[in-house]
Amino acid sequence: MVDGSRDVDVEKLISFSKDLVQFLKDDKDVGFLKQCLEQSNAVQLQCLSEYQTLRSSIQDYEAKINMCNQRIAEAQSEAAGDAEIDTLQKEREQKLQIEQLLREELRVITDEIDDLDHQRASIEEQMQSLEKLERDQLRAEFYVMQQKFRSP
Repeated sequence: MVDGSRDVDVEKLISFSKDLVQFLKDDKDVGFLKQCLEQSNAVQLQCLSEYQTLRSSIQDYEAKINMCNQRIAEAQSEAAGDAEIDTLQKEREQKLQIEQLLREELRVITDEIDDLDHQRASIEEQMQSLEKLERDQLRAEFYVMQQKFRSP
């Protein structure tokens, strides 16, 4: 059993083959095909040349992009370094302020100690004066008592 649609396809194929053979026999058509092939080859060569040029340009741009990325990374690390320097400077300023406050406190405490030393010295002088007065008073009383015992 032969499929009817297959017969039609074979007939179409035979008809197409005959048309192709007739087409190829014509020198004008062969010349046109050769010209098309030559133009196709020329276009292909030009495309290949442009492809290589573009590929080279892309590689150049990729290299430039990589250099830019490196510069960005360096700038970011420098910026991080600058930020770290700013942080350290702020810490230094804070410590200097604390040092200044501590120096002021030390000055106040030193002044208080000096005042207390003056008060102590004054108290010691007063105590010595009191002791001298007491001794003088005791001497006077002793002298008066001696005079009372001698007078009878």
